[in-house]
Order: sequence, then C-alpha cells, then structure tokens
Amino acid sequence: MKSTRTYTMDSRAAGVVATRERIARSAQALFLEQAYEDVTLAAIAKASGVSHQTVLNHFESKEGVVLAVAELLKAERTAARYDARPGDVRGAVRALVADYEQMGDANVRWATSERLEILADLMEEARRSHQGWIVAMFGDQLPTAPATRRRAVHALHAATDAYTWKLLRRDLRQSRTETEKTIADLVVGILEGHHR
Repeated sequence: MKSTRTYTMDSRAAGVVATRERIARSAQALFLEQAYEDVTLAAIAKASGVSHQTVLNHFESKEGVVLAVAELLKAERTAARYDARPGDVRGAVRALVADYEQMGDANVRWATSERLEILADLMEEARRSHQGWIVAMFGDQLPTAPATRRRAVHALHAATDAYTWKLLRRDLRQSRTETEKTIADLVVGILEGHHR
C-alpha cells in the first residue's frame, strides 16, 4: 500500500515538472516569434494545452513565465556559444552568429521592449554573460592593463552584439557568411589595435 502511494506521488511530481516544462517551451516559441507585449498568458495557455489558471499556478505571472523561458534559453544558448576554441576568432564568430540566427531577432525585440523594466535584470545578466564569453574566447589576446582591457572588452562587445548582427543581417541584408566575415574583421581589428 505504501509503495503505491509513493509511486502516485512520484508520478504526480513528474507530471507537474512535465507540465511546467511544456508551458515554458510553448512560451519560448511564442516569445521568439512575437514582441513581449504581444504574448499573453491566454496565448501561452492555449499553445501549451493547459488552462490560464494552470499557467498562473506554475508561474504566478507573465514575468514568471519570462524568467523560466530565460533560464531555458540561457542553458541552451550559452553552451552553443562555447563550441569554439578560445583564440579562434573565426570559430567564435561562427558560433555566435549561429546563435544569433536563432535568437538575434528575439534578443533585439526584448532589448527594445516597452516593458524593459521587467526585463532589465535579464538584459543585464545577458550583457555580463556576453562579456564573459568575450573574455573566454579572446582573453589571451586582450591587453593586461585594466583600463585598456576594459575598453577592448567594450569594443568587442559592440562588435559582437546582437544589434551589430541585426544591422548587418537585417538592415544591410548581408548573407550569413558576409556577416560572419564582417564581425570577425571587426574583432581582429580591435584585438590588433589594442596591441599596437
């Protein structure tokens, strides 16, 4: 009798986790395609096949859903960016552009959202994470003097930011290959410029 109850409780807990995951994944798909303001809890509920109340029970609010989506994306996207070997500019830029091909439009939409105060902490964490990636990929090529190193990191951040990708890919209509080459040229120029 006791083992049946444990099994039922374990099954229920697994079901809760699965439902939460399904809601977050459905919300992720919506947020990748639409502006933050355009995604409603009702749309998230419909996309995940649950009730509006179920979404609230799991996440309390739209902001709670966004935080869960951000955690999913962080885990997936961070790993993809680190596929390159440190010091390999072309490989690092290729991995970054591959990430932006999937997430760049959403990144820009989120960063320019009218509800930026809700997303501000997420955006700040994303900036810190991006600078951490820059140091991991190009750290051996960066200047050692703190002020010069900080300027170089900031310049590399600008050269490799989602806005730069958007400018090249969307606004200037460069191909993916052209975009990778342009960003890599910017990175090389910054790294070489700080060693003169």
